[in-house]
Amino acid sequence: MRTKLIAALTVLILSATSLAEVKLPALFSSDMVLQQKTENPIWGWAEPGEKVTVKPSWAWFAKSTKADDNGKWMVKIKTPKAGGPHTITIKGVNEITLDNILTGELWLCGGQSNMEWPLTRAMNAQAEIAAADYPNIRLFDVARAASPTPKENVTGSWSPCTPKSVASFSGVGYFFGRKLHKDLDVPVGLISSNWGGTAAQAWTSIDTLKEIPDFADAAKNLDPAAQKRQIKQKIDDWNAAIGKIDKGTKDNWQKPLTDISDWKSMSLPQKWSTTELSDLDGIVWFRRTFNLPPSWANKDMTLSLGPIDDIDTTYINGQKIATTTKWSTPRKYTVPASILKTGKNSIAVRVIDTQREGGFSGTPQQMSIKPQDTANKNAATLAGEWKYKIGTKNAKVPQYPQPVSAINRHTPSALYNGMIAPLVPLRIAGVIWYQGEANTGNPIQYRTLFPAMIEDWREQFDQPDFPFYYVQIAPYNYGPSRHAAALREAQLMTLDKTENTGMVVTMDIGNPQNIHPKNKQEVGRRLALWALAETYDQKDITPSGPLYKAYKIENSKIRVMFDYADSGLQANGPLKHFEIAGKDKNFHPANARIEDGTILVYSEKIDNPIAVRYGWSNTAETNLFNNEGLPASSFRTDDWPLN
Repeated sequence: MRTKLIAALTVLILSATSLAEVKLPALFSSDMVLQQKTENPIWGWAEPGEKVTVKPSWAWFAKSTKADDNGKWMVKIKTPKAGGPHTITIKGVNEITLDNILTGELWLCGGQSNMEWPLTRAMNAQAEIAAADYPNIRLFDVARAASPTPKENVTGSWSPCTPKSVASFSGVGYFFGRKLHKDLDVPVGLISSNWGGTAAQAWTSIDTLKEIPDFADAAKNLDPAAQKRQIKQKIDDWNAAIGKIDKGTKDNWQKPLTDISDWKSMSLPQKWSTTELSDLDGIVWFRRTFNLPPSWANKDMTLSLGPIDDIDTTYINGQKIATTTKWSTPRKYTVPASILKTGKNSIAVRVIDTQREGGFSGTPQQMSIKPQDTANKNAATLAGEWKYKIGTKNAKVPQYPQPVSAINRHTPSALYNGMIAPLVPLRIAGVIWYQGEANTGNPIQYRTLFPAMIEDWREQFDQPDFPFYYVQIAPYNYGPSRHAAALREAQLMTLDKTENTGMVVTMDIGNPQNIHPKNKQEVGRRLALWALAETYDQKDITPSGPLYKAYKIENSKIRVMFDYADSGLQANGPLKHFEIAGKDKNFHPANARIEDGTILVYSEKIDNPIAVRYGWSNTAETNLFNNEGLPASSFRTDDWPLN
């Protein structure tokens, strides 16, 4: 007896310990990088009220907190200057030790396919991968995830940079991080969170989208409470439509006192193809009773019916238990003890077959009922004779409502919810971003959306001024319109709208026939120039090529001035892709020459020019640079409607 008591107590203790275990999000693990010299949140989950202590190896004291009512806890720890390796010990009922942790510079790498593009598919990939042995660069790849609401965790893990671990990692992210690591001589952490073919609205939170008129309605539809209301209304409408075509629904055949004396018999499980129902697309009701022994009284039960083709609604004693809409899903329902009684109980199943085969397609072993705490071998079988009656035959059955705004990578806010929200409020050095191709269909909208997304992230991470460096989309044959040029313009305008941003121009390293140009090395290097010059205050670095600043009309010519051109301008051959227009607003190809750090633009066809454009097409591969070898962005001096 004493041995049994000890064993029972041991089981209880182990169960309690399991329930109370401290857990961490995937972001916090061995091999990670924490942002240096800042106050870093560390968070996780435990039993509500449980005390959690966090002790980093670089501090002589620990920090403690208690899990809130939802089991969430968080502490903030001050990190030392770049270095390591360190350990962090997290202790509640259990203890977790994270080791080989470095402090350094932690950057988030986001966007669509050009940021996602793996090192294996970059230029000179084989040699780059073979040389990628940097134990103080750490990589974390966030798995793709779209979600209707903000998630608390991501799938991913930290790993030191090796030829094996870096091969599938973002090429742009790696080349950016490698440049920082070499130039700053500090550990670098890179979190890659991106998904090809995705638009900026998918990466922006609902709260921000609500404030943008173009997305206000979509944001309302994604509100969880609104979604529940809408899907409930659609299900109510569907049930009402079924009631109009189905006699069984109209007459409540699920009620236990329904007269079933004229119903036919069928042995279940059985597909309809072997019965008189073989050519039926419609609704059939099935009924039977079972006896509940006194020993099963006051217990919740598990009801199993196997797969049912296509849709079933199941009732016990007239009370609806559930509706399942997938034909291949084995039905397994919980039946509350409150609707059961000792002795005879009734089961009614309304089966809707929309096309082809119908019926109960499982095995006899899959049809049973038992208390939830009882072994399957002791279940009472429900296989055998059932009564059935056709409710409607060959009527057009309405499709069962699908979730409101089915979530995918294109859904507004879905990628923010699934791939950014779980990272909040991690301390980061900043963000690098390569995206915009998916928004070329509405470049004017992007003028508002993109800056709003940047500010949204800063607010969510509670870092109102972290640097955000991004890549202007490269030349590509998007089609006959000039929307790609206008999207590049929206990206250029973001520099003026949004503080602490920087833009990499890729007009010279794109591929008009391939939306994924392979030279990711130069893209990463140019992003790093912005970080080195602006974030890390390294002198004598020019981070950008020439950016349009102003123009002046000089008789029949227009003189264009630039920022980031103090060292002078250069061109690899005659300047091309300049256009000029007069009052008729018709643009003509123009001549252009470098003169005293400016560009003089003119055309024999235009005597009185009023506007100039440069690289204003989807595919223009331009050739104007500053003397640092960085290309000029496309631009226009007019604000006329797009054409």
